[in-house]
Amino acid sequence: MAHTFFMPGIILSGEDAAVEGLKYLPEGKAFIITAHSNMQLGLVEQFTKLMDHEKRSYSIFDSVDYEPTDKIVEEGVKQYQMGGCEYMIAIGGGSVLDVMKAVGLLVSCGGCISDYTGKRSISKALPFMAAIPTTAGTGSEATQFTIITNTRNDVKMLIGMPAMIPDLVMLIPEMTLTVPKNITVSTGMDALIHAVEAYISKKSQPLTDSFAISAVKRIFKNLPIVYEQGENKEARQEMAYAALEAGIAFSNSSVTLIHGMSRPIGALFHIPHGLSNAMLLNHCMEFMADSASKELGRLAEAVGLTEDKMSETKKAKCFLEGLAQLCTKCHVPTLAEYGIEKEEFLRMADKMAEDALASGSPQNLRKCVEKEDIILLYHKLWESEQS
Repeated sequence: MAHTFFMPGIILSGEDAAVEGLKYLPEGKAFIITAHSNMQLGLVEQFTKLMDHEKRSYSIFDSVDYEPTDKIVEEGVKQYQMGGCEYMIAIGGGSVLDVMKAVGLLVSCGGCISDYTGKRSISKALPFMAAIPTTAGTGSEATQFTIITNTRNDVKMLIGMPAMIPDLVMLIPEMTLTVPKNITVSTGMDALIHAVEAYISKKSQPLTDSFAISAVKRIFKNLPIVYEQGENKEARQEMAYAALEAGIAFSNSSVTLIHGMSRPIGALFHIPHGLSNAMLLNHCMEFMADSASKELGRLAEAVGLTEDKMSETKKAKCFLEGLAQLCTKCHVPTLAEYGIEKEEFLRMADKMAEDALASGSPQNLRKCVEKEDIILLYHKLWESEQS
């Protein structure tokens, strides 16, 4: 069986990545997509100053929030077209990058973003897309996926096709230094789970395995550092590399149960995606471990959690314990601590389970997952609240 493998066309990293990146941008007017918070922090200005110096024209769209919707995408398409823009630059976290992909898709092909669920190819090329991530987590800068909430049914739509992989990625460590602790944890755990799920997915392949293992090693070492020392530039750069590696890995081998269960939580309860992933991590990994003990054992070895002559099952258990300890170090909250009402959450468990299965991600496990399994896991999220 042949494996396909996609990744961004050009990846620039390091201190001069922004300056070098200008050389690869097309001529014409740029459509800069970002969030208002990035404008306030001066992150967008860091890059537009360089564009001003080069006398490049641009229009800024700063209406993206942390859970992008089809309505935000439609607003972006309208501004892009009215402004006579010719290519796109996204400066922000995963939500911003996802909106860029969705806007590019509609600018080229028309229609509504919901029209593209389930499609894997299009007949037209998207506008040139440059991605400048300001968080280290989603890996959207390297993936063929966008996640947009359908406001008509409160479902997060997962849309994926190789045409949506950015043409240019600029990893600039300075862009991530102002990220607060809660977002550092949310995005960092998201990257970790991308890498782990990519590695245990039944769609994994040798190339994705290499990227996934490297990402896991970087995150285990550097996430606790950036959590405690947000200004540590070297650790921030390492996390940016890890997020990119994890993005490349899961873009080609896909995610599994955790992401499938996480998206409905985000759509219905508006918990940031990476954080809902982290909340699910321990219970879901316990459920998945019996089908991936060999892979989890190898990850335990990679991050130095094993001893000589350990059994495969023991190594896997060590990795699960390591994940739990990382969640504790980074103070991942429970649903109750985040302010979610137990009764309302469990009332929606049936719908969330259906939406999780409909996403297709749980089916990438090396074991059968039924709706009842997912409902039980949603209920288990509250066990710690009872103890």
